[in-house]
Amino acid sequence: MPVYSLEVAVVLLGLVLLMMEAFVAGKDKRFVAHTALLGLGAVLVGSFFVDRTPDASGFWSFYKADGLAMTYKAIALACTMLVIVLGLDYIPVLEKFTARVGGHGAWGEFFCLPVFICAGMMWMASASDLTSIFVSLELVTIAFYVMVTFMRRNVGSLEAGVKYLILGALSTGFLVYGFTWLFGVTGQTNLDVIAAKLNSGTVATVPAMFSFALILVALAFKIGAVPLQFWIPDVYQGAPTPITAYLSVGSKAAGFIVTTRILQVFLGSEALVHNCTAILLAVACATLLVGNLAAIPQTNFKRLLAYSSISHAGFLVLALAAGPAGAFGLAPGQIVAYYLAAYLIMTLLAFAVLVVINRTSGSDDLNAFNGLHQRSPFLAFALLVAVASLAGVPLTVGFVGKLLVFAAAVKASLWLPLGFAIIGAVAGFYYYLKVLRNMYWNAPAGGTLPAITLSGLTKATLLLLIAATVVLGVWWAPLFQLVRR
Repeated sequence: MPVYSLEVAVVLLGLVLLMMEAFVAGKDKRFVAHTALLGLGAVLVGSFFVDRTPDASGFWSFYKADGLAMTYKAIALACTMLVIVLGLDYIPVLEKFTARVGGHGAWGEFFCLPVFICAGMMWMASASDLTSIFVSLELVTIAFYVMVTFMRRNVGSLEAGVKYLILGALSTGFLVYGFTWLFGVTGQTNLDVIAAKLNSGTVATVPAMFSFALILVALAFKIGAVPLQFWIPDVYQGAPTPITAYLSVGSKAAGFIVTTRILQVFLGSEALVHNCTAILLAVACATLLVGNLAAIPQTNFKRLLAYSSISHAGFLVLALAAGPAGAFGLAPGQIVAYYLAAYLIMTLLAFAVLVVINRTSGSDDLNAFNGLHQRSPFLAFALLVAVASLAGVPLTVGFVGKLLVFAAAVKASLWLPLGFAIIGAVAGFYYYLKVLRNMYWNAPAGGTLPAITLSGLTKATLLLLIAATVVLGVWWAPLFQLVRR
């Protein structure tokens, strides 16, 4: 079975789900989510058995099936499945804010559109041509416009969607203009051919750097880095919580695979590598500073995770700028893939707890977590593991990700950016672990609250993510093998 059949299967699955949602009788559309989980699970298993040697010439010259692409496909599939599980817990909120007048909520499509987003992210993982990068990127972005504004009776969701749409359109303009300049100076759209052209010494440096700057600004929007990071807190807070998780993990992973592919083109040129690296290091330092310092005063957990997402983007950009040496036998692109896989586990664990809290209390504020250890010791422990890993506490998978970035920076002698990274990590300990104060020390505002009950699927998902966070923090081999394969 050829590797591109994975994307074909996901698109067909999405079409089947839409038909089921539209024509199968019944007001409860949970069967759509269950079908999506089964279908995506089958594709994920199949991704380990496909033929990874497609014809790279002719029509398929835009498509790569290297180890990096396969890793990101697995991340996209796993992330989408976990987001759908979060969506099942979030149905009461969707029912409230999507209900027609005098009728029931219309939320069946909520479990169809993430499947198309997944297909777009999988295409992005294999895109090696400017045209295919743009098309797959827009497929993901346009579907996210719909998902962010899905709760149409919620003003915050609509506001978030408008902000995301306007700034997304702005970033698309930067991207297209940058691609135009890059095509103008090289006469090519295939990344491998462009890389050879830039390294040949026949391309003028100034227009090539101008195209790099334009593309980097556009990609900064996709990955949540300075200078286009300011949309993230408002959009994350207003979007449905499962979609916030999807933006935080899936969209960021998709943006970073494209960023990795494009940066390899510029960093492989002797004439451009010095200036490009300096710009990337400046972006990394600014992103680390903005993300971590702005997170400290936050009192809303969604906004805290939003600024956390910005800070993690800074660590990832630093890894890409550290040079080709990498660390622990991993290349920069592989370090980014490892970090994103770890980020997926610990961030979705935090969002899984947030979905339950939001459903039961109707709030995303940190005060909603007051006395959580009394209402649900299991949920409190799950969030403890999540924030400890996000902060980089040893023996968690988040610690390993930060260790790889720090090791790469030390190997490249990037002492000033390393200082920014250390400051960011120290700040992270404060704003992540202050959540523990609310869970274990602060009493609930309304006195004793009823215990929180969890479904079997939610418990199983939380246990799986907790186990992955701890086990992979001690036993590094599985993720190392995944990113190296």
